Amino acid sequence: MRVAVLANLKKNAPKWEGMSPDQWDDLDSEETINAIVDGLHQGGHEAEFLEADLSLVETLPKYGPEICFNIAEGHWGDSREAQIPALLEMLRVPYTGSRVLALALALDKPMTKRILHFHELPTPAFQTFERVDEPLDEDMTFPMFVKPSREGTGMGVSAASIVHNELELRRQIREIHARYSQSALVEHYVDGREITVGVVGNLRGPVAKRLPTDEDAPRVMAGLHFLPPLEVDLARYPEEEAGLYTGRVKTELADDFYYLCPAPLDAELLEDLNWYTAAVFRVLGCRDVARVDFRLDRHDNNKPYVLEINPLPGLNPRISDLVIEAHAEGVSHAELINTILLHAAVRQKLLPRGMALEWPAVQLPASEIW
Repeated sequence: MRVAVLANLKKNAPKWEGMSPDQWDDLDSEETINAIVDGLHQGGHEAEFLEADLSLVETLPKYGPEICFNIAEGHWGDSREAQIPALLEMLRVPYTGSRVLALALALDKPMTKRILHFHELPTPAFQTFERVDEPLDEDMTFPMFVKPSREGTGMGVSAASIVHNELELRRQIREIHARYSQSALVEHYVDGREITVGVVGNLRGPVAKRLPTDEDAPRVMAGLHFLPPLEVDLARYPEEEAGLYTGRVKTELADDFYYLCPAPLDAELLEDLNWYTAAVFRVLGCRDVARVDFRLDRHDNNKPYVLEINPLPGLNPRISDLVIEAHAEGVSHAELINTILLHAAVRQKLLPRGMALEWPAVQLPASEIW
């Protein structure tokens, strides 16, 4: 197939005086883009990178892809990750990954949590703050955790994110407002292990975007492949990171990433994490690939809490969680990329359904850089 890889390179991002130093931490490196293009070439496809900005209106028709491999994060707006998919749908060009609504919802963490709460999926109690002086809800108890409502890659997350009293809470909300010009999400802080579960594939339909109310109903997970869970080995990082998967850990310290994969979990807990991953994937309406992040409450028998879902998980060939999880199963970066592509192509009837039933859907000669 002829594939356009759509992304936003960090080096091409707009810059201005006074911008936050982590403004573009979500954007991709040349290493990531080159690895995806090379992986698609290994899979027998034509592939070319196109910068996912307004220039796409001209460059995309000229290239004429059969499908786009989309990892565009966008630059501006509350729903920036949904902008390129919206454009592709207007142009009627197929693309990988989740569609417009799912991407818009998942970027808005409070909205995602409202959906999780509606479906009675475990997520920490939360409140959003548009103003610093808004009264605290009665069900919110310290310690709490404060972060931006619509950012990723640990942006705005540091040791100061854990607050123990009103003074610290208001100070951190004010910091989020000033730095990111958006509402602050405040959650009850879950003290415990941090686990992430990657998933590739699509739920076999018809699957409603709601969960059954019957507790004895079967857990709908068919069609998804769950990657080995990854645990961030938080104890290996400096004390000033306060046992958090901070923005600094994800960026400055990324080349010294400490993790356990597969994470040491008993079979029952692993089953629950996979089920919650499938449930979140389902109710948000995700497609092809995603990653769900959890905290296990050390004070409540490791009860899992869903923190968020990322329908555009990082795909750096060395340090991205999803890639590490695939590698733990002996699946190369190129095989992972091609499997995501095939799931999208099968879903959109560009290829026969049987081509994406195995894991991985494409097996290639070993060429991974680790």
